Amino acid sequence: MSDWVHLVTAPDQITAEIWIDSLRASDITAMIRPSDAVSYLGVSGFGCRVQVREADLENAREIIGAADLDSD
Repeated sequence: MSDWVHLVTAPDQITAEIWIDSLRASDITAMIRPSDAVSYLGVSGFGCRVQVREADLENAREIIGAADLDSD
């Protein structure tokens, strides 16, 4: 997974999934960091880190408006 990088942290899994769908619609591969997908009753209510391939980082930031967000 060395070419996956942090894009942004969503406030919850639902928001992360929406952002991932938007990225995929623009042909950018994205995923929730696997360790963040721990859930109770199917959906995590905790912050979920969205990751993209390093080569897609700048385009992904533009798509979700995350260019000014801190990537911890």
